[in-house]
Amino acid sequence: MTHSAPPTPATEPAHHRKPKSGYKSRNWLHRFDNKRVPYLMISPFFLLFALFGLFPIVFNGIVAMRNWRLDDPALDGWAGFANFERLLHDEDFWNALVNTFGIFVLSTVPQLLIALMVANLLNRRLRANSFWRVGVLLPYVTPVVASTLVFAIIFARDNGMANWLLSLVGFGQDAPLDWRAYKWSSWIAIATMVNWKWIGYNALLYLSAMQSIPKDVYEAAAVDGAGPWRQLWRITVPMIQPVLIFTVVLSTIGGLQLFNEPMLFEENPAAASGGSDHQWQTIAQLIYKVGWKDLNLGYAAAMSWALFLIILIVAALNAVATNRLGGGRR
Repeated sequence: MTHSAPPTPATEPAHHRKPKSGYKSRNWLHRFDNKRVPYLMISPFFLLFALFGLFPIVFNGIVAMRNWRLDDPALDGWAGFANFERLLHDEDFWNALVNTFGIFVLSTVPQLLIALMVANLLNRRLRANSFWRVGVLLPYVTPVVASTLVFAIIFARDNGMANWLLSLVGFGQDAPLDWRAYKWSSWIAIATMVNWKWIGYNALLYLSAMQSIPKDVYEAAAVDGAGPWRQLWRITVPMIQPVLIFTVVLSTIGGLQLFNEPMLFEENPAAASGGSDHQWQTIAQLIYKVGWKDLNLGYAAAMSWALFLIILIVAALNAVATNRLGGGRR
């Protein structure tokens, strides 16, 4: 008598099996961890940027398109492009624009060139290297108010140190130069304050980039007969080009928004007039005057937007020019 084995149930193919609930939840957590968590981690930056960076720009644009006077609340409503059209015929705006560019050129170009020279010097073997590197940063940590007040005394017409130095070379012995009376002299005085404050800061940025250049590159160049000057322009400048572009863009933004130094150079800073004939009034000063002295916020907002666009254009042109001068092709 034979016994047959009981039939075994047919096994279901693996790809037909339903995934278990634990496996599904683990898979969902894995995908969430890989695809969603990184966005959550960086979302605070974008939220803060939207709140404190993007919103003021957009709101300022809305204000620029409206009639908004603090001394006449009844005058409201949309003004369209009237505030921007007024800019085209405003002599004060164009005068402030010329002053801003004049001081910007006098402060930015010498500032970055001298900073490059100072960084090149600090990159060499010097005694007390740390002392010199910290020393060049001291002007940057000095409060703007304190440094500007000191320079205002230096550029005083009577008994100022600047006039004393000029008298040593025979200039202005009979009639001391009034630095606040003329455009060119007031521009030079304000640009000197800006240069003094920012040269050390830019020099340390350049120095940090220079120290990443391998020393054997300079040694090979020296063997080929390249002197220090040729090494600076043929090796150092092209190899620190990203930092150069960064400082140029940063200096452009700061230079075109210049406010503290010209404001405090004035004998009566509250006037924000930039001199008796507006000879050194910058756009930032004019925006402050129109907005908070004349109480015309709509027109001040239009000026702010115009300045914003000017900075974007000039910064882009300067970045492209610096890239080309450094040997880049982008």
